Amino acid sequence: MLKPTTYYIALGSNKGEKLKHLQHAVDAIHERIGNIKLISKVYKSPAIGFQGDDFLNCCLVLEAYLKPQKVLKTLLKIEIDLGRTRSKKEGYEARIIDLDIVLAEDNIINTKTLQVPHPEMQKRKFVLQPLNDIASKIKHPKLDKEVAVLLNECEDESVLEPIKIWLKNPSKLYDFSKFNYIAIEGNIGAGKTSLATKMAYDFNAKLILERFADNPFLPKFYEDANRYAFTLEMSFLADRYQQISDDLSQLDLFKDFIVSDYDIFKSLIFSKITLNEDEFSLYRKLFYLMYKDIAKPELYIYLYQNTPRLQENIKKRGREYEQNIADDYLEKINAGYLEFLKTQKDFNVKIIDVSDRDFVENRSDYLWVLSEICEE
Repeated sequence: MLKPTTYYIALGSNKGEKLKHLQHAVDAIHERIGNIKLISKVYKSPAIGFQGDDFLNCCLVLEAYLKPQKVLKTLLKIEIDLGRTRSKKEGYEARIIDLDIVLAEDNIINTKTLQVPHPEMQKRKFVLQPLNDIASKIKHPKLDKEVAVLLNECEDESVLEPIKIWLKNPSKLYDFSKFNYIAIEGNIGAGKTSLATKMAYDFNAKLILERFADNPFLPKFYEDANRYAFTLEMSFLADRYQQISDDLSQLDLFKDFIVSDYDIFKSLIFSKITLNEDEFSLYRKLFYLMYKDIAKPELYIYLYQNTPRLQENIKKRGREYEQNIADDYLEKINAGYLEFLKTQKDFNVKIIDVSDRDFVENRSDYLWVLSEICEE
């Protein structure tokens, strides 16, 4: 899964309820584009280049999976939705809301509709001052100077006044601070790795991903299940035990919690389906010898998807050895998980039906899933 791009966005308003317009813009950016990491103070500054009311300005740090042109297109749509109308006359004018991409990491973009870095940013104190609050060490990729240096060198003599009201960051609505360890589980193709990865990026979590791709017995199992089932399940159990033991024991002081895309109990669920009765009896004894020493997740999320949707996702991700997985096998896995979850009295379990959701491509679906997770 690709990493998000970090954008630095400037916001301004000098018409109507200016602070409310800024907050509505922040909310819309969060809902439609990506995760807001930081928001600067709000500053009052004079209008430049025309006669008009003072502006309220701020900047924010945004992480998004969208490409710069798509981010720009969405920002322009947000401006329109908040009531901005652009006249065809030359020069500056008053506006309900103004949203600009100032920087996009070290990207340099020069098209008819988008210039990044913003060509005027180094001349504008009302951009540099709030940007300095949240990104003073970031370098201008063309000028090769940090934002703090550009602010110090800026010849704009405008006087900016910080106001005492802070904008609310809607990303803070999702609070995972009460959990040290969250496990995300689901059937093959349910999206557990995608969700765990997105949550780790957005909420500063240590990410633990199952190393299934390194298992040499997995392709063989799909070709000859009876022959390789026990070998596969034993290798998975050993690897999962080793990985989760190592990763959970390594404290990361710079992360807020741990999120994994599996729980070791999946070994017992899959083995019950793939092994014969005698093999499963032996396997279960070995499993519980290991399981008693493993830390249990404080929140266990099960992503449920119906079988047609699972098959669609499996085909989309294109792993050759998965392409002939039978519907019956997927249905047995779902049944095994649900049976297991019903018997777990000590687990904090949330079952979320995402059969009609696409939280990878659709941000509103992703935010819905986060709300379901955080709901008391």
